[in-house]
Amino acid sequence: MLAKSFRAPLAAIALGALCQHPVTAQDGSIETLVANDKSFALNGKGMSYRFHVDEDTGDLYNDHFGGLATEDGLVEPLARPDGWAGFPSRVLREYPDLGRGDMRIPAVQIRQAGDGKAYTVSDLKYQSHELVEGKPALSGLPSTFGEAGEVSTLIVHLYDNYSAIAVDMSYSIFAEHDAVVRSVNITNKGENDIVLDKAASLSVDLPFADYEMIYLRGDWAREAQRVRRSVEYGNQGFGSLAGYSSHFHNPFLALVSPDTTESRGDAWGFSLVYTGSFSVDVEKSSQGPLRATLGLNPYEFAWPLKPGETFTTPECVAIYSDAGVGGMSRKFHNLFRKNLIRSKFATEPRPALLNSWEGLYFAYNQSTVLDLARATAELGVKLFVLDDGWFGNEFPRNNDSLGLGDWQVNKAKFPDGLGPLVDEITQLQSGNSSDKLQFGLWFEPEMVNPNSTLYGKHPDWVLHAADYPRTLRRNQLVLNLALPEVQEHVINSVANILDTAKVTYVKWDNNRGMHETTTSYASHQYMLGLYRVLDTLTTRFPDVLFEGCASGGGRFDPGIMHYFPQSWTSDNTDGFNRVGIQFGTSLAYPPSAMGAHVSVVPNHQAGRVTPLAYRAHVAMMGGSFGFELNPADLTADERAELPALISLADQVNPIVIQGDMYRLSLPEHSNWPAAMWITPEGDKAAVFYFQTRANVNHQLPYLKLQGLDPSARYALDGNGTFSGATLMNVGVQYMFPVEDYGSKVMLLERQ
Repeated sequence: MLAKSFRAPLAAIALGALCQHPVTAQDGSIETLVANDKSFALNGKGMSYRFHVDEDTGDLYNDHFGGLATEDGLVEPLARPDGWAGFPSRVLREYPDLGRGDMRIPAVQIRQAGDGKAYTVSDLKYQSHELVEGKPALSGLPSTFGEAGEVSTLIVHLYDNYSAIAVDMSYSIFAEHDAVVRSVNITNKGENDIVLDKAASLSVDLPFADYEMIYLRGDWAREAQRVRRSVEYGNQGFGSLAGYSSHFHNPFLALVSPDTTESRGDAWGFSLVYTGSFSVDVEKSSQGPLRATLGLNPYEFAWPLKPGETFTTPECVAIYSDAGVGGMSRKFHNLFRKNLIRSKFATEPRPALLNSWEGLYFAYNQSTVLDLARATAELGVKLFVLDDGWFGNEFPRNNDSLGLGDWQVNKAKFPDGLGPLVDEITQLQSGNSSDKLQFGLWFEPEMVNPNSTLYGKHPDWVLHAADYPRTLRRNQLVLNLALPEVQEHVINSVANILDTAKVTYVKWDNNRGMHETTTSYASHQYMLGLYRVLDTLTTRFPDVLFEGCASGGGRFDPGIMHYFPQSWTSDNTDGFNRVGIQFGTSLAYPPSAMGAHVSVVPNHQAGRVTPLAYRAHVAMMGGSFGFELNPADLTADERAELPALISLADQVNPIVIQGDMYRLSLPEHSNWPAAMWITPEGDKAAVFYFQTRANVNHQLPYLKLQGLDPSARYALDGNGTFSGATLMNVGVQYMFPVEDYGSKVMLLERQ
């Protein structure tokens, strides 16, 4: 006889047990979404997420998040607890509230008014649930999307009878990607105002085991530095208080077993679809289970909720893989390309571009811009981008202290306006092809200089706190996009330019964080305003390729990615530094979304001198390959190399944008970092292989490839054909010259 499963604090947990609700259809296939009474299972191709409602208390308890499972496992009964940690502190909870005996970090904290006192106790209990084919969008927030048959959604309704607060928990399962996407609605159905001090998008409890956490830290010019460390007892975490997701940390967390590698072992990944200040908290409790919460940073929240109002959290993507960290990354990449980025460019090859910034900075006029565009076309590049400095009249944008916010073409630099110049540029022929040069333009619409016409008219439009000083960074202030009038100004300013010139690419920059704000929750109000602006402009101009930028990778996050199919990965264009930055960014984000450029040497950020081929090969690992230089600064030998490098970039770009990425050797672990991409059809692959330091009088390692069909044969760069088994199990030994910063790109084609 089966024992009763754990449904109440004093009941025994089942030995094999009651939560064996069926998850198989009559044809033997695994059902994606199962709701059996008050037990739930969300199943992917290789993952299950299972939880149930406690029969006596109405609380939600997690049963399993990991590999595919058709029933609950063998679980011994819990002993009667001793000490302060009672049953609430020992069970795996789905959305833990505060004040009922769970001594761990809560997912939600609500301040309620009653009898003249403020309470922070919540008692959220199961009421009902519903199943939805497809996935509802989140109002005013970026979110994943999918049709019926691609994604299914479970909504669980909770209610606090004492405070009349309703919580709707949404679980959407993308079976193809082994991804569960979670978000929460909190509604005040009472008669008094309440304050949300914390409202995590996701909270997950994992059973007692040893875990390590992987995350990304950094700063300007050294973003996405990978960190892996043990999860110890107590609280540990990271986040952002910059108003934006920031360079300092990324809204991404991975949890892995200690023996997990790139290609083997358990890996759980969590990615918050949000661009503002965030918080990631990880706690290993006194009893051993692990809890992780991801959501808005509570230090910049305290959201007031009046009777009848609802607050919606950003959503969080949770992914499981048994194929190591690399398997987890590939699932994120595919989900984001297919079900998050809504731009038509999400999986399309991108034109090689040249950006004017490091070539000209602010020092240009109509004549010099046209000369640079002609030089760009001669290289065979397809897109010319004019960066900062083209606007402002009363305060002409000749340096970064002037004109920001005044989005009118500078008449001194462009006496005929931008339209005729763009018409002339877009008639230039790109190299020997029949393609015409495209034109792109830089904007920084969320910011303003005090030395501007806009600030003179509307000093109240910037984020500020009463009479406190308005702190400048890069000589600029942040416009308050929570204000509808500011949103309209930004929309109209950008649209007026795009309506009057043939602009097919926009670089949308943001060069400082938030300091003084009007309220504790102003940064989230700002985000809602920003998302409205981005939604409006990208909907109105679907044929414009938008690239996000925030002093490099300061806002490289899923929220921005929903609107912009690519982001500038870092202001640091040094090839050596970029290898690490791009490898780190790829933990959560598809390389198709990375902008990566070749610049001159010595590099303007690092001062390093590296070969042109090395810089170009590193840049080709991004979906948007380009140049950040003036061709006149290239040597004759470098100019002679360029045609072959641009041709190679054109060949590998579709593979990088659409393919599966395998990190073969990590730059922090090896002198020979390497990665490869394989097309979805498996017919082509590109391998990028680097040597950081010269290897003198010593053999080089074999590079073992991954992801190939063992029984298929592949042509390898004109060096013969080999079986997939040979390439993966024996590998390739490439002999680099005895020099620093060597590189090689190998192309494979299935025969």
